[in-house]
Amino acid sequence: MTALADGVFAGVPAFAPVTRFGVDKYRIGVAAQLPGAGPLLDELVAVIDDACAEAGVDRAGTPLLVGLHREPGLARLPRWGRQPADSSAGLAAALAETCGLAGAPRAYTTACVSASTALIDAAAMLRTGRADRVVVAAGSLVTEDDFAMFDAGRALAADGVVRPFSAGRKGLLLGDGVAAVVLEADHESPLATLVGWGRAGDGYHVCQPHPDGTGMARAITTALHRAGLAPAEVGYVNAHGTGTPHNDAAEAAALHRALGPDVARIPVSSTKALHGHVLEASGLLELAVTVAALRAGRLPVNTGHLGPDCDLDLVLTPRATDARYALSLNAAFGGANTALVVRV
Repeated sequence: MTALADGVFAGVPAFAPVTRFGVDKYRIGVAAQLPGAGPLLDELVAVIDDACAEAGVDRAGTPLLVGLHREPGLARLPRWGRQPADSSAGLAAALAETCGLAGAPRAYTTACVSASTALIDAAAMLRTGRADRVVVAAGSLVTEDDFAMFDAGRALAADGVVRPFSAGRKGLLLGDGVAAVVLEADHESPLATLVGWGRAGDGYHVCQPHPDGTGMARAITTALHRAGLAPAEVGYVNAHGTGTPHNDAAEAAALHRALGPDVARIPVSSTKALHGHVLEASGLLELAVTVAALRAGRLPVNTGHLGPDCDLDLVLTPRATDARYALSLNAAFGGANTALVVRV
């Protein structure tokens, strides 16, 4: 968390030439890669071990919910023993067994809301008494398959810069992301508390969000209602903010629809401009950034901005905050939307 927070607060994008595979045939050749990254499941084991050790949990009684992205050839890794790992469920089971976690794990493969959906399900399990604690993990490493897909769809920023909510934005850039947290029903000194959550679909288009932001607005409204908060109490929004024309305009519309006139005074930024779009891991990585921002009293800058396009209070220069509540938003293909409310 410390290294991630330091990088985000420095405001310097982590994009560099891709070294994991050849990019000569693609329109753009940069991504935010984790130096020395191993296979995805190995990286997930490492962050789960760290999270469990820091929280001091009894792994034997703790279930695992994991949002993950399959790497080609992952099933053939010899260290994963008897688990065939020929499906997302198999990978999750192998991961839980290796980490000594309990029960039947759940795998989430709902694209860019995988991790946030897992967090919502974990929070619901705690609130209804179905578990005392849950480990939620998520990971995605940049693969050539994904790089080729986003390049073919002309979704990657041709100028090599992510410009959320900015005039002249060209698209997104991919990044590596691996994270794990422990959610507990009762803890003496939590890093933060997930106090509200919402999810909603708009079913407008297979790839594009509803231009009026109706699905995202419903998710935000539900999350605030569950948290018992008025829009005026929100001190920061970590937006989905991919830097693509359709997403950013729809998300800005959703914020206006859900927050009303209070949106004019609520700071907004998208940290994807710094660490890239980490796909299935987005919801967890960005929640970690949001928690770090509130705890440090510093808001991440919305970098890459060229000029106004979406009517929001964007964090364009370093800004201090004493906010206790923040929203973290995510959206995915097919019209899926999630909103998380966190308190520190």
